[in-house]
Amino acid sequence: MSTNISRGELKYEGKAKRVYATSTPTEYIVEYKDDATAFNGVKKAQIGGKGAINNAITAHLFPQLEQAGVPTHFIERLSDTEQRVRAVTIIPVEVIVRNVAAGSFSKRLGIEEGTPLSRPVVEYCYKSDALGDPLINTDTAVALGWATPEQLSRIRELALNVQAFLVPYFLERGVRLIDFKLEFGTLQDGTVVLADEISPDTCRFWDAETNEKMDKDRFRRDLGGVEDAYAEMLRRVTAPAQG
Repeated sequence: MSTNISRGELKYEGKAKRVYATSTPTEYIVEYKDDATAFNGVKKAQIGGKGAINNAITAHLFPQLEQAGVPTHFIERLSDTEQRVRAVTIIPVEVIVRNVAAGSFSKRLGIEEGTPLSRPVVEYCYKSDALGDPLINTDTAVALGWATPEQLSRIRELALNVQAFLVPYFLERGVRLIDFKLEFGTLQDGTVVLADEISPDTCRFWDAETNEKMDKDRFRRDLGGVEDAYAEMLRRVTAPAQG
């Protein structure tokens, strides 16, 4: 791990992370927080150890995604709650990939939660807490200048590549990947890369045998056992694949 990198000015603070400048203009430090929010920040709490767990899970998965052909902003894990990343300009279009009907998808379309989908469904949201991250389509993103057609095509390609890697990865560790949210950004040369995180904050994880929820839905729905679920997901993510 690096020892010669230190935080500069705070560039951005979101619901779950802080982003700091460094002495290298092309690199940032991301600090993961224990803050938990739901319903676009309406419900708030602290989940002990969440920042360290999400940092560890992301730091474990992103290098493997790189090896699988998905470029990311990740460079290295610096501490329990910090990682060094490439500086990116975030594209304000969040991508949701759904394998099973759940959450807002089920409510919006009247489909029973847990219904398998015959193919992955890719949805797009405008990244705006103030507006509740509204659903958009790619025409909207282009018309309003949030992304180019080429960027959106690349984002969809990468999101499905992430899906193709993660679904079997988690299943081999006794977890069903129900759906997940991704964020992408551009490097200085315009390259689109995966940013943000992959964690129980951004994914729906269900136990493959019991369908017990092992993600932020335990917080959203007051199910209890949030800390234990996050810790168990870290244990499974970093465990060898089951035989």
